[in-house]
Formats: sequence, C-alpha cells, structure tokens
Amino acid sequence: MPVVKELKELLDKQDVKYVTISHSLAYTAQETAELAHVSGKDIAKTVIVKIDGVLAMAVLPASRHIDVSALKSATGAQTVEVASEPEFSGKFPGCDTGAMPPFGNLYGMSVFVDESLTKDKEVAFNGGTHNELIRLSYADFEALVKPTVLNFAYRGAGTSAA
Repeated sequence: MPVVKELKELLDKQDVKYVTISHSLAYTAQETAELAHVSGKDIAKTVIVKIDGVLAMAVLPASRHIDVSALKSATGAQTVEVASEPEFSGKFPGCDTGAMPPFGNLYGMSVFVDESLTKDKEVAFNGGTHNELIRLSYADFEALVKPTVLNFAYRGAGTSAA
C-alpha cells in the first residue's frame, strides 16, 4: 500500500496539506534522501526504541545518529535501547519493516522528536513503504502527533550510535 491507510485518512480528515514523493526502493534514510532529491537533514527517520521496556519512537534527521544515553537522560528512564526488528515488526500493520511513519498515535506509542527537526519548516518521512515519502509542514506534524521534543541526536561518529 503506497501510504498507510490510517495515516492518509488522518491527514485528509484534518485537512492537512501533504505531498507524496515516490522513489526507487531504498532501505536507509540517507539512501531515500538521495533518491528523492531531499536533503538528509529534512528527512525524519523513525528509530524504534525501548524505554524502560516499552516501545516508543525516536524521530531524528536522517543525517544524524541517535545518542541512546542522551535519550535516557532526557527521558529520566532507567533503560533505553534500540529495539530489534523482531521486537517491533508486528506492531505496524500495513507498513514495510523499517518504513513506519513517525505517527506513534496511530500505534499507541510515545513519540520523541529531536529538537533539531523542530527548526525545519517541513518534514518528510517514510509513508509505510521503502519507496514513498510523505512531506508536510512540521507544524502540522507536531499538532497531530504531539511529540515530546528532546535533544538526543548527534552528527558523525560517536559511542552511542544506533
């Protein structure tokens, strides 16, 4: 399915203006950015994490890496770790594994957004497949998802990358 049905229904119901961008098959956010001719800093990637054993979404620019220890500190959690695909693959019906949109409210999950994404006028993200992006205003994304904004992403090499 090109766009997760529930997501498209939510956007349409809320009169949110969005565009879909089809591209060749890509499995990483950086590869998607190149194929869709969108800057990696403008594509939000969704990393599924376990915060004190509960699945949640960490959303950050494709050009950055998640700092698990920073996310742990920012959330006040005892433990934070990146979830493995078998731990979350069945949680996103209608989505290709690893291509879930950052709408935790559709899946009963908390969403944590890296503060760097809030500076962008628009945000683009996987629409449930490895060959389609959805782009909309960050303000609309924030209004619909109500994410918790924290600082947990970094550029380049480091010790806490995922």
